[in-house]
Amino acid sequence: MAVPLLDLRAQHAAIKDGVLRAMMEVVDAQTFILGEPVSRLERDIAALSHTRFAVGCASGTDALLLALRALDVGPGDEVITTPFTFFATAGTIHNAGATPVFVDIDPVTFNIDPERVAAAVTPRTRAIIPVDLFGQMAALERIAAAAPGVPQIEDAAQSIGARRSIDGEWRMAGEAVAIGTLSFFPSKNLGAYGDGGMMLTQNEGLYRRLLRLRTHGGVKTYIHDEVGYNSRLDALQAAVLGAKLPHLAEWSARRRAHAAYYSAAFAELAPHVCPPVVAPENESIFNQYTIRAERRDALQAHLTARHIGTAIYYPVPLHLQPCFVYLGYRAGQLPEAERAAGEVLSLPVYPELTRAQQDEVIDAVRAFYRP
Repeated sequence: MAVPLLDLRAQHAAIKDGVLRAMMEVVDAQTFILGEPVSRLERDIAALSHTRFAVGCASGTDALLLALRALDVGPGDEVITTPFTFFATAGTIHNAGATPVFVDIDPVTFNIDPERVAAAVTPRTRAIIPVDLFGQMAALERIAAAAPGVPQIEDAAQSIGARRSIDGEWRMAGEAVAIGTLSFFPSKNLGAYGDGGMMLTQNEGLYRRLLRLRTHGGVKTYIHDEVGYNSRLDALQAAVLGAKLPHLAEWSARRRAHAAYYSAAFAELAPHVCPPVVAPENESIFNQYTIRAERRDALQAHLTARHIGTAIYYPVPLHLQPCFVYLGYRAGQLPEAERAAGEVLSLPVYPELTRAQQDEVIDAVRAFYRP
């Protein structure tokens, strides 16, 4: 039985009529740039995220870049972040003119280690970008305590709808920081039929700045208060996302159920396989189900031969990427990120995954370690 890493066609088949109807409303109205579909989605995502404001933009990458610009990050500044994440997190720091400063990860959650953040803060530190990797929120309150007064941009590209208990209160991804950023890349829990992103904030001043930055630096036609970008969320993508949004909680619940089923089965394979650990303060949305695996590359080849989809997120930590040689990092300098890069393997966990497909994955992993 073939088991893909992700099956977007299965999801589309279940919601096709609603999505196409929403898209055709935009086509019939011929209002493709911003407009009510985008405004409505912004209101709905802000409500989901418990934030006062949300601003749609062209991609999750642009969301990070515009957030940095809104905080006036630029040349001469440093931004602390994790080396174990998708490239955009650090690439946008560079493109804003600032210097990425990489801090090692917590080996349990894969997220940035707050204790190491404190040691990385300098007078040039202008912001911190924690990443909610694989759907689990970073320890935002511990990062804030480690770097008082330094604003956080929460890279929540993989964590829409995730939450964390902070001071005894559930806080949603994007709620408890200066700016939260979302991605609607098709593989995300809430994915568009193309690219898209969004920025979340509680601060009205930042909200108005983000509105300007996404439309060439001005909200009035042909009046530009600053030099901004052309980074608007497409109205057709907003319509798709609006049609999908009512299903998001159920899809994330299914991912959590799949993760629990995997983890129970893989417990017997310790120490060869280490299932993901969700901190007790967190409720993950499992954008990915990522194990640590002994002989990871051989296991991946074995699963590929069994027609089971897998992925390695991420095989080369950012501090060792060729484009960041100028930063001067060396192999061995951030050992937990480097160890994770050599051990992690993501398995299928999408909502439409059947129990029979999960059993196929489990049986294949068992067969590798117990032939």
